[in-house]
Amino acid sequence: MTTTERLTADSPIGEWVAHPDGGPLIRALLAEAGVDETVLAPVRLLPLRQLVTLSQGRLAQDVVDDMVARANHGVVPAPVSGRTGWRERIVPGRFAGKTVVVTGAASGIGRATASRIAREGGRVDVSADRLDEFAAGLGSSELVAVSADITGEHGVARILAAAGSRIDGLANVAGIVDDFSPAHEVSDELWQRVFAVNVDGTFRLIRAVVPSMLEAGSGAIVNVASEAALRGSAAGIAYTASKHAVVGITRSCAFMYGPHGIRVNAVAPGGVATGIGLPAEPSEFGQGRVGEFLGLIPPIATAEQLAASITFLLGDDGVNVNGALLPSDGGWSVQ
Repeated sequence: MTTTERLTADSPIGEWVAHPDGGPLIRALLAEAGVDETVLAPVRLLPLRQLVTLSQGRLAQDVVDDMVARANHGVVPAPVSGRTGWRERIVPGRFAGKTVVVTGAASGIGRATASRIAREGGRVDVSADRLDEFAAGLGSSELVAVSADITGEHGVARILAAAGSRIDGLANVAGIVDDFSPAHEVSDELWQRVFAVNVDGTFRLIRAVVPSMLEAGSGAIVNVASEAALRGSAAGIAYTASKHAVVGITRSCAFMYGPHGIRVNAVAPGGVATGIGLPAEPSEFGQGRVGEFLGLIPPIATAEQLAASITFLLGDDGVNVNGALLPSDGGWSVQ
């Protein structure tokens, strides 16, 4: 991009920082929040408009619109063709006639996955809190919202009852993080809470949907693991162990049910712009140890980009993929 080229909300954040007009605006905005431009390194490839989502409500859309106008001396330019980066491309009818259960659909990867399946013709049974607005905004009669606790059998039963007699797919997206605690600091309460959601919830949903898939002779399950399932330097012991367990569940089920037409795979995200809760008070010991490694994270992805990986494995194009762990991490796993 030349310095004479106009900036838009679709211009990458890195180009805004490097631009003679956009750079000062970005730095002034960051200074108000008490940080500098180094915090933008992981998101430098994302469009400026993505800051609204990343800020989780702290940055309004009109602030971004004002920055675009000021960077262009009061003129808001039209988007530049070919400079908008990756765009979600809907495949009409890909999930037509199929019912897919998606957990963790209140925000982030789960919401993006449920939205894509619904827009591609599928009937989606979504599990999470705060779903009424989501269902209404999507405008699909084929999206069934169920507020359920996946860590208990009662919640799982509610999900199955809403889904109906046939379930073609399951995306186990719901998950929580730990506070970077190492083994000598982690509490029983934290360990049990992380495993209840990340492992027990994943297992219970699989156990519940497999009978329907066995009867149909087909089905696809995608579990969301993590970069922490590939290494020991991405989180604390509870989260790391829980995501390694998700990989074990995935591989066992892929082996057991593959001959019955059921494919079970996992996606391992790296850094993703989602609403997953971060620890309010991280372990000083743990954060001090993993901090320098987390600094090597490639530019983070959007939830929609992860949904693209998940729906590929759920859909028919993943027909020959079973028992795989797909790192959807921008190349972090090869570092």
